[in-house]
Amino acid sequence: MLVEYLPIVLLFAVATLFVVLSVAVSAKLGPSNPNPAKEAAYESGIIPEPETAVAGQRFPVKFYLIAMLFIIFDVEAVFLYPWATVLGELGWYGLAVMGVFLALLLESYFYVVRKGGLEWE
Repeated sequence: MLVEYLPIVLLFAVATLFVVLSVAVSAKLGPSNPNPAKEAAYESGIIPEPETAVAGQRFPVKFYLIAMLFIIFDVEAVFLYPWATVLGELGWYGLAVMGVFLALLLESYFYVVRKGGLEWE
């Protein structure tokens, strides 16, 4: 019974060995010339400013709004993969239902664009 799990254990061992060797080789052979510009914090192309935020100051939620919209549309796109694999079994009904789904998804995307939800100010 345990023999059935041998390929999984071997694959896990090979994958672990590959990761360890890749990290070790890149640490040894990779260039390493640190300087202040490379060691500075980097976030989304914005130069970090010193912490001058006042307690209770409101934080802009525009980033979170765009992130939530991305997640929503990304999750909806994931529904297309299982549908595409069984499209032959679903026939015209499956095509019609997915057409309605995509029409609603497209309409919601146009609504977000019309309301300026994707504008990065």
